[in-house]
Amino acid sequence: MKKKGILVVSFGTSHLDTMEQTIERLEKSVEEAFPDRAVYRAFTSGIIIRKLKRTENLAVDTVREALDRMAKDGIEDVAVQPTHIINGIENERMMEVLMEKMGQFRRMQVGKPLLSSVDDYKKAIHAIMAETDLAEDEMLVFMGHGTEHHANSAYPTLEYTFHALGYSQVLVGTVESFPDLTNVRRKLEISGRKKVALMPFMLVAGDHAKHDMAGEEDSWKSELQEDGYEVRVIMKGLGEFEGIRKIFREHIEEAGE
Repeated sequence: MKKKGILVVSFGTSHLDTMEQTIERLEKSVEEAFPDRAVYRAFTSGIIIRKLKRTENLAVDTVREALDRMAKDGIEDVAVQPTHIINGIENERMMEVLMEKMGQFRRMQVGKPLLSSVDDYKKAIHAIMAETDLAEDEMLVFMGHGTEHHANSAYPTLEYTFHALGYSQVLVGTVESFPDLTNVRRKLEISGRKKVALMPFMLVAGDHAKHDMAGEEDSWKSELQEDGYEVRVIMKGLGEFEGIRKIFREHIEEAGE
């Protein structure tokens, strides 16, 4: 029996189509990269956990439950890897539970969220752009989640880094914080381009991507179309990019060094 384990912690999604393409693909790639470790799953969103149980009869552990399960299974050496994009509220809540449960294991290491170093930003950007085709006269607009937490500064930093790396046709906005759609619209106007590709900057292409970004009403897509832009949607969560999955695997390795 394996004594080492990896707990992959995601916010979660109730959309099974994107869960399969993102969270499950990431977990499988972790299993393949670390064959000596048993891989476990936890979600941090209680709402999503309850919804999955109610609508799909699918049980997913909370972080606390997953750690208890690992201890019961005889796991002694734990690596925890969040799939969070930034070091925000969800990550801090996860860390509180890890501190509480640390004593159950001989060793516990914790990997960092996706955007944790300058190199992470660069690697993430190159990974996405390597698999994204844009027309010359097209702007690429990312929708991030956004947060009241000070870690929200990751989003303007992300746009700045896109531009610094030569991707000047990329803009970053958020659903719930700064920069918002108003900021994006101003910059689109300045760009003079009339074609826009919309993509979520989130692990999964779930509720926010399908409704807030790409819905037929009261969405970024519908508002930009009203502004006269020709809009296409790239419905692809970050977990679908091999280069993004690689960054998370590297964070697991770095945690063990």
